[in-house]
Amino acid sequence: MRLSYVFVAAVLIGGPTSGISAAMQTAQTTTSADKTIEDRIEKQIARDKSLKEFSIKVNAENRVVTLSGTVPTEADRAKVAEIAKTAGASRVENHIVADINATRAKGTSGKIQEKTSDAAAKTKEGAEKTYDKSKEVGGKVVEKTKEGAEKTAEVATDTWITSRIKTKMVGEDLLKDSDIHVSTTDHVVTLTGSVKSAAGRAKAAEIARDVEGVKEIVNKIAVK
Repeated sequence: MRLSYVFVAAVLIGGPTSGISAAMQTAQTTTSADKTIEDRIEKQIARDKSLKEFSIKVNAENRVVTLSGTVPTEADRAKVAEIAKTAGASRVENHIVADINATRAKGTSGKIQEKTSDAAAKTKEGAEKTYDKSKEVGGKVVEKTKEGAEKTAEVATDTWITSRIKTKMVGEDLLKDSDIHVSTTDHVVTLTGSVKSAAGRAKAAEIARDVEGVKEIVNKIAVK
């Protein structure tokens, strides 16, 4: 489709013969430039430790880069867009989804399983040490842990979480003049509305994630 538009424009301007030549030359130049931009972006993603394990698709057309795929955080999402800009894109259409449960690209499942096993072993070891310490002090540690858990369950209701997130967003420079709505259901927080920058969108998600009792973030904030 891109070649057809260029061809028609060239014919109208320079006549059939010169139009065909100009169209072919312009199409080849544009395609080569787009391919170069795509290669630059993909190479930088492959070199980035926090991005290379995830499936990110890059498509350049007339120097307009479209990004798609899934990454764990808003910061990662913003980083890919910045890479595209520095690679020569005239505009970036960022359709990448930020999901903390993002699936890593094929070939890394073994590593994930190893890390999960190590984490489980460390958790078990920590639990055993905590239990031993509790026995040494006559059960006081166990009682305090139980008391803290009860207080957390009591305080971290959906209403409390929503209120806490809104309070923490007040006065944040990156969220100045933004319009953010917060709702919480079963400790899953949904963010909607709009902010002025990708950094503000990432900051809103970070604030919500740091609040006690939050299990998951669904970030639907738009950057305007």
